Amino acid sequence: MYIPKYYKVTDADEIREFVQNNSFGTIVTTKQGKPIATHLPLSFSKKEDDYYITGHMAYGNPQWRTFETCEDVLVMYQGPHAYISSSWYEHENVPTWNYQAVHVYGRASILTEEELQQELTMMLQKYEKHRENPVLWEKLSPQVLEKEMKGIVGFKIKVKEIQAVYKLSQNRNEKDYLNIVDKLHEEEDINSQQMGKVMEKRLKS
Repeated sequence: MYIPKYYKVTDADEIREFVQNNSFGTIVTTKQGKPIATHLPLSFSKKEDDYYITGHMAYGNPQWRTFETCEDVLVMYQGPHAYISSSWYEHENVPTWNYQAVHVYGRASILTEEELQQELTMMLQKYEKHRENPVLWEKLSPQVLEKEMKGIVGFKIKVKEIQAVYKLSQNRNEKDYLNIVDKLHEEEDINSQQMGKVMEKRLKS
């Protein structure tokens, strides 16, 4: 991923927090030279000295069969993004686009049935525990679990490399930066408003 020096992020804790908060990722592999992609909710965790991405996909999805032959699997995470009008600067320039993205490279393998059960238990706990009637692993009937388990394949990706870019107008002067934040808050689309919050938070950090 092309990352200009202004926008490169290397803080491991910051990247981990971003990935956990934007956990719906895109997995990219290749088959006979053609890219294949699947969009999935993913988990990111540390085990001893290594980081892993875990998740599952439909058994009928042919992508999981490429894991054994792909030396590197690419996982992409994206945060808010927004159009930045150059009319918001105090000097003449051209428009641009602000965004946050993380690319993770690693080697994928298939989970055992026991590992898949653990993965699903944790995922349900993460997304259901705060709800009024949580759908948790231990509350589901054995019949439902057996049926659903047959229809999915679990996987884990051992992380080898992480690249992160936050293009947040870091190359602009303070006056322009503050004006961009104000203008983003005035925009109607949710991505622009979220980008405004991200940039505003950066000022306070």
